[in-house]
Amino acid sequence: MNPSAKSPAQTRVLTGITTSGTPHLGNYAGAIRPAIQSSTEPGVDAFFFLADFHALIKCADPARVAQSRMEIAATWIAAGLDTDRVTFYRQSDVPEIPELCWMLTCVTAKGLMNRAHAYKASVDANALKGVDPDDGVTMGLFSYPVLMAADILMFNAHRVPVGRDQIQHLEMARDIAQRFNHQYGRGTDLFVLPEVQIDEDVATLPGLDGRKMSKSYNNTIPLFEGGARALKAAVAQIVTDSRLPGEPKDAESSHLYTLYRAFASTQQAAQFRAALEGGLGWGDAKQALCEQIEAQIGPMRAQYADLMDHPDRVEAILQAGAEKARRVAVPFMDRLREAVGLRQPAMATKGKNAAGTGKGSKARLVSFRDEDGRFRQRLFAADGAELLLSEPFADPKLLNRLSRQLAQADLSGVQADAQGLISLEADGQCWARCPVAALEQVRQALAQI
Repeated sequence: MNPSAKSPAQTRVLTGITTSGTPHLGNYAGAIRPAIQSSTEPGVDAFFFLADFHALIKCADPARVAQSRMEIAATWIAAGLDTDRVTFYRQSDVPEIPELCWMLTCVTAKGLMNRAHAYKASVDANALKGVDPDDGVTMGLFSYPVLMAADILMFNAHRVPVGRDQIQHLEMARDIAQRFNHQYGRGTDLFVLPEVQIDEDVATLPGLDGRKMSKSYNNTIPLFEGGARALKAAVAQIVTDSRLPGEPKDAESSHLYTLYRAFASTQQAAQFRAALEGGLGWGDAKQALCEQIEAQIGPMRAQYADLMDHPDRVEAILQAGAEKARRVAVPFMDRLREAVGLRQPAMATKGKNAAGTGKGSKARLVSFRDEDGRFRQRLFAADGAELLLSEPFADPKLLNRLSRQLAQADLSGVQADAQGLISLEADGQCWARCPVAALEQVRQALAQI
């Protein structure tokens, strides 16, 4: 059984957010809000991650990347993301992702990367400047689609919401997954082939000048930064026509109406439209827009400010998310290592375990103190293969007691969760989680302790 696969009743949806800037109103309406809403739907297993490795391709300012990681994490949390329901993590906190990226790189044809839009755009730009085609092109830019594929395939996402400019990358991820499955699957698909999800109804907000709101155009409206005053100052700069108060306005062609509609109910939008067509002045219309946005954003802004003042809270949430993500990534990476030949087969270690002990060795349980000061245990099979890592515990005595109780317990009736993992519990507390496929090995190893 694939430890990363979901049950048929659940669909895993994965979204990455590059940490190279500060979220604005367009990001919220076009990506953050719809993603959070979709994560609450029944049957959706949502993975949201901060793509900080990807940020290094675009941004060479370490301070900017670090600040963006905090701002974006705080924004998603303040916007209502239920971090207990979803898996919310930093890309760089899951070391299995770059490891998988290298495995995928080794099966990816260079010709496939030559066709990537971002790389071709750089080559074309260099041709216009009359310089070497690869001038300024880093391997990060060139192989960006492979890292994106690793992000998706690490968790076997079924659906990946993207803009139309990212469709090619999803197609490449499918191509890479098929190559890997064919080369190493031995008749079993290791990777799910992800599907593109294009949300046509998601709002694309106009910026101050009417073009799509984008940092590239310098026409954005701040989401949280600068408070209500910055929001009001930005809205005041929205370009309007020269019609005076009292003159009917064309609501459909008004950027103000488009923005208002993105933050209003159907009834509120209809009333605003009627007011514009009835001669509402642009100044009053902008004030109404500010009030409408502030009604939704204001409470979130207060939480955002509190999170930015307490980065330790954000860090704790991200670390918990990384641990949750690695419960999927670690056992799946073990399977992938074995598939490509990076795990020594059991027969090669007959009579000798990984620690170099001789024949007759038994399974063993190793206790240690984690980096955060809590205590864990690793369970090793008789041949030295690591079977599982326990949950962290503040009390080492409790940890030892639970493992002793489980060594005497009947584990045959335990059920797997939707992630294909089994919770090994004693006294109502989870000692460790393990893949269904590893349960019999774990049971046998515990019996030897």
